[in-house]
Amino acid sequence: QVQLVESGGGLVQAGASLRLSCAASGRTFSSYAMGWFRQAPGKEREFVAAISTGGFIVYYGDSVKGRCTISRDNTKNTVVLQMNSLKPEDTAVYYCAAKTVSTSRIVNDYNYWGQGTQVTVSS
Repeated sequence: QVQLVESGGGLVQAGASLRLSCAASGRTFSSYAMGWFRQAPGKEREFVAAISTGGFIVYYGDSVKGRCTISRDNTKNTVVLQMNSLKPEDTAVYYCAAKTVSTSRIVNDYNYWGQGTQVTVSS
């Protein structure tokens, strides 16, 4: 099993940047593909980004492509989502998630979830 704790959310103005981090427990972090998802009030959970176990394969959601970068450090059990040029529509709770084996964009493929961190972007 793996436990996930997100940090780095906050209130920022449009155009600003934020760096979200996810710290994972356990000795097998490198065997998990990792993903970031977000959920705004009244909306379904949405795929943001994902990264393979070794960090060589990355996927991005259409709404953040070109503005976000996902990375991981398997020596520190962390995955980071760097978000730039933030927009009010990026406002949501951002969740870190983990799954075994292959990378995925699909919410239901992920077995482990963090508690989430709130990102609010003002106009």
